[in-house]
Amino acid sequence: MHFIVQGHATYAYTGGKAFDAGRPTVVFVHGVLNDHSVWILQSRWFANHGWNVLAIDLPGHCRSAGAPPASVAAASRFVVELLDAVGIDRAALVGHSFGSLIALETAARAPDRVTHLAMVGTAYPMKVSPALLAGSLATPLRAIDQINVFSHSSLAPPPSSGPGNWLQGGSRALMRRVLASNRETNVFHTGFKACDDYAGGEAAMDAVAAAGCPLLFLLGAADQMTPPRAARDLAARAPQAKVVTVAAGHALMSEAPDAVLFALRDFLGA
Repeated sequence: MHFIVQGHATYAYTGGKAFDAGRPTVVFVHGVLNDHSVWILQSRWFANHGWNVLAIDLPGHCRSAGAPPASVAAASRFVVELLDAVGIDRAALVGHSFGSLIALETAARAPDRVTHLAMVGTAYPMKVSPALLAGSLATPLRAIDQINVFSHSSLAPPPSSGPGNWLQGGSRALMRRVLASNRETNVFHTGFKACDDYAGGEAAMDAVAAAGCPLLFLLGAADQMTPPRAARDLAARAPQAKVVTVAAGHALMSEAPDAVLFALRDFLGA
């Protein structure tokens, strides 16, 4: 389904269900070089269990037009305007990696619009190594291969686990497709730089804690991109935070799809 947000067509996967104002809403926000499809299992489950689902493509990514957000703050403004465009007063936000920072900033800036905040595969600060940041601009295909290795743990099923079940290959293909979807702007470098530049995490978390927003940290025990220890200080700032760690790397939604779904289901009371 497409909505007009900030003057551009924005795509949101709804799980094949029509919007129902009487249902609660959950918005899924992807990370760098991803799109709505990384939430396919979780979004379909919620759509079929009484929820409005908006699993978005961020601006400038795949099916969504517009300029890709160059900062977490810009992406946060987009999410709020998305809610306005759809006609939603309040929604639960679930964000992965870069998307987790976007969801955090949105909950801090618009506490009256957010019912729950789930930060998946998150860290703060979310610094990117200078070599990888440079590689995302100069040699993006090589950098994709590198981060694809870092994003998966040894727990991820190998190619021999079954036809079509090569998580690393599928992830790499998605990253290349997302990169190629925007010929004007390198969404890889733009997203990584936005993560690296973001300095508002502590203030945002303090605002979320003060508002009493229910908060979930959903982390991968073997995550090399955003290791669980990198979220510890942020979680400590919110007494209401629940921390769930699953056996997965950074690609939690594909490596441990059921565990991620169950954690979100329990958190949102679905």
